[in-house]
Formats: sequence, structure tokens, C-alpha cells
Amino acid sequence: MSLGKKIRRLQRYQEITKAFIKNGFGFVAKDIGLIELLPFQRRDEDHNASQRSIGPRLRMILEELGPTFVKLGQIASTRPDFIPAPLIKELEHLQDHVAPFPYETAEVIVENELGAPIGELFREFGREPIASASIGQVYRAVLPDGTAVAVKVQRPGIERRIAVDLDILSELSRQAEARLEWARKYRLADMIGELSRALQMELDYRVEARNTERFAANAKRWTHPVHIPSVYGEYSSRKVLTMDYIEGIKLSEREQLSEAGYDYKKLSEIFAMTILEQVLFDGFFHGDPHPGNVLVLPCGELALLDFGMAGRLSEEMKMQFASFVIALRGQSTDGVIRAISKLGIIPEETDRSALRLDVDELREKYYDLPLQEISIGEAVGDLFRVSIKHDIRIPSDLTLLGKSLLTMEGVVEALDPEFSVFDAAEPFGKRLLLERLDPLRAARKWAGKLPEYADLLEEIPLRFKDVLGLIKKGKLGLEVSLQDEERFAKKLDRIGNRLSFSIVLLSFSLIMVGLIIGSSMGQQNTVLWQIPAIEIGLAIALAMFVFLIYSIFRSGRF
Repeated sequence: MSLGKKIRRLQRYQEITKAFIKNGFGFVAKDIGLIELLPFQRRDEDHNASQRSIGPRLRMILEELGPTFVKLGQIASTRPDFIPAPLIKELEHLQDHVAPFPYETAEVIVENELGAPIGELFREFGREPIASASIGQVYRAVLPDGTAVAVKVQRPGIERRIAVDLDILSELSRQAEARLEWARKYRLADMIGELSRALQMELDYRVEARNTERFAANAKRWTHPVHIPSVYGEYSSRKVLTMDYIEGIKLSEREQLSEAGYDYKKLSEIFAMTILEQVLFDGFFHGDPHPGNVLVLPCGELALLDFGMAGRLSEEMKMQFASFVIALRGQSTDGVIRAISKLGIIPEETDRSALRLDVDELREKYYDLPLQEISIGEAVGDLFRVSIKHDIRIPSDLTLLGKSLLTMEGVVEALDPEFSVFDAAEPFGKRLLLERLDPLRAARKWAGKLPEYADLLEEIPLRFKDVLGLIKKGKLGLEVSLQDEERFAKKLDRIGNRLSFSIVLLSFSLIMVGLIIGSSMGQQNTVLWQIPAIEIGLAIALAMFVFLIYSIFRSGRF
């Protein structure tokens, strides 16, 4: 590292330390060793700052320290598993106090990124930004073919400055964990790492471009038409993003919506159903669906904007989230615990009895409550609070899901207080669970795992041979004590029956997969394919399956 970089880094450390002391967090600066960086300077602490609550003071620190800290605070507001609810509400009010950079600078960035003069790239390009934020600002422009577009240009030098800040925060978090118990408990270094990765992804506009294109493809399957702006790849890069310019009324502007004659109930239904379809069907959802990112077009359709933050759910996560919603509504403690264990990582030392008591309390909270009064976002928040209490680690995409659902519910409630998102979500969850029971879907899933099972079957003789070799060399001892021969025989019988059961299940799956693949590959109308082979095969396999199960249970040795 050059001397200049070291000096700038030290100056940044001092700026962070001063901000902590000024806003009444001098004790934190001292605990993590920051105070040692100001040996010869005055440490003026605002004694009035301690009279204010922690939330506003923390927000003031982040705003004072600039773009990196503001963006991290905004991202942290999506993490209810890390941040207490009162602090999240304060972080949501973070503002970017950054002056717009000059047009001439934006022109140089665009030309360097896109490789041509701005006059050749665009027929028109506004000299004043229509929006400005900590990472970039947006200009209205017109392409050579007359298409109106919005061009997002990244702030100069922001990537380098953020890299320095993130490096400092990473070092401070490790130092805090080495000194402070609370930092270790809340895994501060992991939290900073996750927030840093999210911020670095926002710096790459190509990520937002890919997200936008994926949403556009998914939107074709949604129940209600929703407009997603087109991305113009030839006019986009890592630091420049060009997409359709869309005009409409924001969902938060209720007065303008009323004047235009829009139906609030209809808008709230379309918005809620769109987000739920993204979550429970696509497994890919908007990470920040606040009213400013949702426009109502003159035709009455909705348009979604700003896809820099998106959440992803695996098939298993979607299924378990649906199971959680249904189990909570069905008053099933076991179902809720099962969903929690599938969604997160439960440590071995977790007190299961205490966890059950907390889940029972959570279940009773929603007992016999009308669907209109249940908040699905609040229910997910309760799930996170139980998880945090018992040190259960929840994936970051699930916490983003909780934030998105809470934001969506807030928008819907403002438009139509009688609309129940929980009521709307339950059919989606049930449909998802029914799809899991679809035999064709299960067969396709088994077909995808056939190579894995084939490798396993191929390895079994080799592994068995290795074990025999160890026994032969005397390196593996086996001692069996038969204190109760009859009980031991019953256990062996039970193991044999279970093994037979598993083999039949596997055979059943392989038969059905083979029949389905064979039928799908048949390209000619032969006599063979006119026979209902799949139905006959299914009937025979089911008959064998039922007979085996009956025999095992009749013997009482399953």
C-alpha cells in the first residue's frame, strides 16, 4: 500500500472516530480501539447527543460518514434478523445528502463506458439529472430511433471510496469481535460481510440489468399484466444503465390516483398478487417494493422499477415458507418448528423445549384471529425473532423476503385496509404444496437425480470390498453381544423389511421415470405407444407397493 493510500486510510479512520464521539458513541469507539487513533486531538463529545435515542444518533452518524455508510444502513434496514425493529424504522429514513455531480463528468463516464461520443449514442441527453443518489444519478435521454430512455450513471470515484470504507469496516468488525462479547454473539463480522457483498452488487449495473430482464421474462406468467422496463444492452455497462423511461403515478400519491379515477381496491389486489407470485412461484422477488418503485400507468396497469436489490428462494425454501404460513394458520406447533428447522440452521445446543414454548406462544398469538387482522410480514418477523433468540441462522434472502412482505403490506393497507395479504397468500401456499405431490413432477425430480444414484450404486461394491479388506487385514474389529437373541432377530427382520421397502420405492420411481421418458421420446404412432403403458405400469407398481406394505405391517415388524 502506497504512503498516500495509508494517509487517506488513516484520515478516514479519524473521520469515523470523530463521528462516533460527536454523536454520543465515544464508549463504542473506545471499546473497539478507535479512540487510540486520536492521541493528540480534542475529543469533543456532544453531551446533548446522549439525551437523544440511539436510533436518530445512529442515523446521523451514517449520514455524516457519507455514501458507503448510508447505503449500508439502507441495506441493513432489510435485515430484521440482525437489526432491532426500532432501529430499522430509523434506518428507513436515511437520506443521501450528496450534491449532484456535473453534466460534463457524466458525459465523460458515458463516453468512456460505451466507447462513442454522447452525441452519436443519443439523439438527446438532458443536462440536468432527474434523480440523484449516493451511488449514481439518472438522466432522461432519447435514443437515435426516438425511444425515450432513462440513463443511470455511476458517481465518479464511488467504487474506490466504497472499497476503502468496506475494508475499514471489515477490520473494525473483526477487532470488535476480538474485544466484545456482543459483537461475537451477533457475528458482527459476518453481518458486515453480507452487507458489503450486497453493496458491491449494487455497484455493478450489469447485475441490475440481468435482474430486470429476468423479471420481464417472469412477468409474462403473472396473473395481472405488469410492465417491466426494457434494458438496452448496447447502451449499458458496469457503470451505465439504459432502460425505458416510464411515466406514471406513484402508488404513494393517493390524491393524484383519486383525481385520475383509479380503483384503490383493484390496485392493491394487483400489487399484492404480483409480489406473492414472485415469491411463491418464481422464487425471485423485488427486494424493495416501496411505493416510489411502483407506478400506475394511464392504462391502469402497474409498472415496477429499480431492480438493483432482488431476493431469491430455492424450491425448498419456497416450500417451507408455504408450510410455515399454513402451519401457523392451522395452529400446528410441530409444523412451525419443522418449517423453522428446514429454513434455518438449528445449533445442536439449542434447547428444543424452550423453542417449542416460544413457538406455542407465537401460535397462540394468531389463534382464531380473523385473516384480515393477520399480517404475513409481521408473522415472518415473529419467526425471525424466535430464530434470533435461539441462535438459529436464517438465510439472508429470507430476511429480505420478510422486509419485502412488510413493505408490500404497508402499501396495500394504505390503499385498501380491508385487504388481507395472509388470506391471499394461503391459496398460493396450498397450491405449491399440491404441486409437490404431483407424481409427474416427482418423477422428473427423480430423473434428474438418476446419475447421482447410479454413481452411488456403482461405488457400493468398491466400498464393501474396502471394508472386507480392512477386516481381512485385522484393521477393523466387530464385536456383537447377543443378550436378547429374539429381540435382535426382530430388529434384523425390521431392518430387512425397511430395506425392502426402500428398494421397492426406488424401483417404483425408476419404472415410472423410464415409462415417462420412453413415452416422451416416442415420435411415431406405433401399436406399442397406443397401449396405455404408463397407466398399466403405474397400476402394477402400485399393486406391488400396497401388497408389500400390507405384508410388512401385518407382520408387525416395520
